[in-house]
Amino acid sequence: QVQLVESGGGLVQSGGSLRLSCAASGSGFNIYGMGWYRQAPGKQRELVAAISSGGSTNYGDSVKGRFTISRDNAKNTVYLQMISLKPEDTAVYYCNAYIFRLGIPRDYWGQGTQVTVSS
Repeated sequence: QVQLVESGGGLVQSGGSLRLSCAASGSGFNIYGMGWYRQAPGKQRELVAAISSGGSTNYGDSVKGRFTISRDNAKNTVYLQMISLKPEDTAVYYCNAYIFRLGIPRDYWGQGTQVTVSS
């Protein structure tokens, strides 16, 4: 069993900053790619940022230059530093990890954390 637990969401004013964290727990697994997705009301879930096991990163166009993804492999944790937040960044943010466990690869998702940016 592998669980992803997110933290760090909340309410912030436009222009403010937040840092999200997501830690993977369990046993007998190896994490490959990790990332963050978000879903706003009435919209499809979209990629925010992703990071490979080697540290290569990829960002959604709307967050480039404002968000930074990083990971601590020793802690099985991925972070999302968000600055210059805008009201349109308001969404539920989900952590994602591509994990091999018992020889079986699959995607795992966190429960989601709400980020609300007020204007």
